[in-house]
Amino acid sequence: MRQSSEAERPDAFDASRHERTVHLLERATGKLATAAIARMEEQLSWYRAMPAEQRSWVGLVIQAGIAAFVDWYRNADESRPTPTADVFGTAPRDLIRSISLQQTVEIVRVAIEVVEDGVEDVVGPDDARAVREGVLRYSREVAFSAAHVYARYAEARGSWDARLEATVVDSLLRGEVDEDVRSRASALGWTAASGVVVIIGRPRSDGASADEIRRTARHAGYDVLTGGQGDRLVAVLGRVEDPVVAASAIVTHFGPGPVVVGPLVPDLVSAATSARAAVSGLLAAPGWPDAPRPVPASALLPERALSGEQEALHDLVAELYVPIAEAGPVVLETLAAYLETGASVEAAARLLFVHPNTVRYRLRRVTDVVGLTPTDPRDSYTLRLALSLGRIHPPAVE
Repeated sequence: MRQSSEAERPDAFDASRHERTVHLLERATGKLATAAIARMEEQLSWYRAMPAEQRSWVGLVIQAGIAAFVDWYRNADESRPTPTADVFGTAPRDLIRSISLQQTVEIVRVAIEVVEDGVEDVVGPDDARAVREGVLRYSREVAFSAAHVYARYAEARGSWDARLEATVVDSLLRGEVDEDVRSRASALGWTAASGVVVIIGRPRSDGASADEIRRTARHAGYDVLTGGQGDRLVAVLGRVEDPVVAASAIVTHFGPGPVVVGPLVPDLVSAATSARAAVSGLLAAPGWPDAPRPVPASALLPERALSGEQEALHDLVAELYVPIAEAGPVVLETLAAYLETGASVEAAARLLFVHPNTVRYRLRRVTDVVGLTPTDPRDSYTLRLALSLGRIHPPAVE
């Protein structure tokens, strides 16, 4: 029996027929791209909302993708080149910033649907199946290429953002905040208009602190800028109402040692004030080994004052000594007697020739005025230092 020649086999490759199919696809490239754009207008609300210039770039990408498919399909043997990220080379880099990877996948999906729906009208029913199979293989490779483009962009953007963020944090700590710094912070996602606090501690040895702080802070609803400064790790949080609560949300991402929370300030421009107190508190924190973690910088006023910080010296006098003195001479005298007699109510009462309940009443007045409790050991220490400083540096009397 005569064997069938290769040309007579049903599954044999027909070069002339294949070339005809490719030619028909080339002629239909513009038509298919137009149909894909029309379908995106119909199905994708985010595409309709894009500016006209960006929509035109998307159209060029679709047209380039279909043309690249035709060129890929032309090579019918196993040496077909794998589609690369060059399909997206016609689009500017700004387009990647405007379109997410998910939206890119939607574009690819719509283009595939249009080609599959229209291919029979273009090449005829006999060759439509082979073209559809080619479209599926090609679209899979294009999807991988898109993921590669976005991965490379994300890696480059991540490195750039980290450098930009470090520059912004450094400027905030130095108090050099201008419009450029604010615009850079905005580019990093900072939108908070109020409630800013600076938190400082030591970084973890694994180097993952900054990334975890960003993730946790954003999950908790805070704007965040973070970066390292030598052996310190700085976090600037926005949209904060309670500084200690905000710091507690990220404290586990700092390394061992104290984590100090600066005071709440109204905006990013004032962040240097919060940072200055936090840095001073971190330097003075070894003086209070049992300090909570995190610890407000204001709670470290005694240690900061002992280290020579003039602002802490002033705050102890202005925020503690002056209000107690203004509450009346007997309140100040009773507090001094209580502290001098070893925190003994009975001894202070004997020294002042008053009833112990009178001493207790006056000590409660101290708590009402400054919020510290003389019977608490830590508060007692702070009040004693404030009284000593107030006597050494008596406030000016107007």
